[in-house]
Amino acid sequence: MPPGYNQPTRKKTKMKFTKIFNVAIIIAALAGTVSVCPAQNSASAAGTTATAPYTEGGVWQITMVKTKTGMSDDYLKALATIFKSTNDEAKKQGIIKDYKILIGDAATQQDYDILLMIEYPNMAALDGLREKTDPIGAKLVGSEDQQRQLAVKRLEIREIMGDKTMREITLK
Repeated sequence: MPPGYNQPTRKKTKMKFTKIFNVAIIIAALAGTVSVCPAQNSASAAGTTATAPYTEGGVWQITMVKTKTGMSDDYLKALATIFKSTNDEAKKQGIIKDYKILIGDAATQQDYDILLMIEYPNMAALDGLREKTDPIGAKLVGSEDQQRQLAVKRLEIREIMGDKTMREITLK
């Protein structure tokens, strides 16, 4: 045995570590059980499956836009010719249910000030959407090159901060 080696101390340390490790495993297992059990117990106690507390509605595609300083009116003019006309046609054809534009003050320098919202009847309406909307863009805005040029021009007056697809719900 090497000098300074203490067999009983090593054994005690190993036993202490094993107890702590076992306690940690038990706590983790209990925490997982506690977080899962209430939901399972309430559904099984009732004898039925849980139903959502809401009714599903339309699906909204939301684009968050940050206009550059002093360029809000210029951007809104562009929306009046492109966004409005194409969405009016899409609504007329039944591709979309509705669309909205919300405008407000940005909360911070990094925040958006305009929300563009397009409502679809359901998620399935997004399948093959481009095949339905490209002809509208071509008819009302122009060729792909013309549409691209307008998109590049809009980069000078606004920045897209993000896009989201969200479902509208009605609480029961």
